[in-house]
Amino acid sequence: MMATTHVFVGLAAVAPVAYVAPELAAPLAVGAVCGGIAPDLDVAFEHRRTLHFPVYGVVPAALAAAVAALTPSTLAVGLAAFAVVAWLHAASDALGGGPEFDPWAAPREEAVYDHARGRWVRPRRWIRYDGAPEDVGAVVVFAIPAVVVFDGWVHLVVAAGVAVSLAYALVRRRLPEWAPDWVE
Repeated sequence: MMATTHVFVGLAAVAPVAYVAPELAAPLAVGAVCGGIAPDLDVAFEHRRTLHFPVYGVVPAALAAAVAALTPSTLAVGLAAFAVVAWLHAASDALGGGPEFDPWAAPREEAVYDHARGRWVRPRRWIRYDGAPEDVGAVVVFAIPAVVVFDGWVHLVVAAGVAVSLAYALVRRRLPEWAPDWVE
């Protein structure tokens, strides 16, 4: 899935809390956006293994959510949104394809690494690859709650994210042929 998909899923996940507690909307949005992006920073290392924790990630997510529920400060709420969305990102990567650059050429049976069991989770391929048409559909669907519940800068993030997603999807299948040989 595209990073924008993870960001919009995260914003949709925190939107109900932002709706009932609008004073917490900003830290929820910042936490969700950062949590949606953060796991993919491991693309420079071993992608979907180094910073993706689909099983162990539930522990800090639950603890952070409990702290935020008991003491709803802006810091606690923002950190909880970050932890929950980062965990959702890692767990939902199993719904897509593998992390390979050209999954249609040689798909791997490794979606995301499960540190608890010491093995890779197989991809479900509900979203065949990042930038696939169904990925763009998910971006649009999950962007709707963010547009309805949040305002201000979040609308700009959503508009930019949808535009980048559409542009990326248009060229996604061509990227492997345009990339230098050292990319993979």
